[in-house]
Amino acid sequence: MPESRELETFLTLAEELHFGRTAQRLHVSTAQVSQTIRKLERRIGVPLFTRTSRRVELTPVGRQLRNDLGPAWSAVEAALARAVETGRGVTGTLRVAFGDAAGGQLLAGVADLVRRRSPGSRVEFREARPAEVLPWLRDGEVDVVLAGLPLDGPDLATGPVLVRERRFLAVAAGHPFAARAAVGVADLARVTVLRCALPDPWLDEHAPAAVVRPRDGLQELLTLAGSGEGVVPVGAHIRRYYPRPDVAYVLIEDAPQLEWGLVWLAGAATARLRAFADAAAELVREPA
Repeated sequence: MPESRELETFLTLAEELHFGRTAQRLHVSTAQVSQTIRKLERRIGVPLFTRTSRRVELTPVGRQLRNDLGPAWSAVEAALARAVETGRGVTGTLRVAFGDAAGGQLLAGVADLVRRRSPGSRVEFREARPAEVLPWLRDGEVDVVLAGLPLDGPDLATGPVLVRERRFLAVAAGHPFAARAAVGVADLARVTVLRCALPDPWLDEHAPAAVVRPRDGLQELLTLAGSGEGVVPVGAHIRRYYPRPDVAYVLIEDAPQLEWGLVWLAGAATARLRAFADAAAELVREPA
């Protein structure tokens, strides 16, 4: 049975078709590559490469072996990578994005819990504008984000709901809505609704004409609301973390609650990420 080193050398040479480049990739000498290939050819009983002074080519048997081994070898490498990741546990750095002060405070508590359990772990925080959340995640700039749910996509995975809260409208302090205890969903049709770029199925349904402000963060949206440019749907926590003399917060009494949770790329749930998601769920879990 061929050794794993022989198979790795064969597949690398089959890709490079050059003994020198293969040796560089494997961090061995050219002579070692030649010896390993000759040993493998003796095991199999037929040549796998034709060699001349100018080029290296696969023989028909070599091409068949490359095609048969390639997918299996990739699966072995992936399995080994997963084993290494599991062996490292939760040590290392997890990059987490959030959108506002409340999210940052929640995630800081989660990170503290993870660090106390695994002193070798580290969490890096990044504050993201709504339009940056998905690009950062998909481009690999962060590992996980705290975002409003649902945040659907075939490439996304979502943890459990961490927070549920009532929906409010941020309006100018002098707006007619500011004098009311609550407004209804039907009232959204009477005003200019401003919103961020992240998907919100409820808003899509009940305020389809909402003006999307893709470059604006929360403070910019609240400033626009305070200046009378429009109203901004927000979660209940915004009243506590962003009180402003120019803005009033009015309950949307017949709106469903907002839900928040962690979102990451499907298939990218490392041990660190899973430990962070478990800690988040534990931190917000209500006492029995």
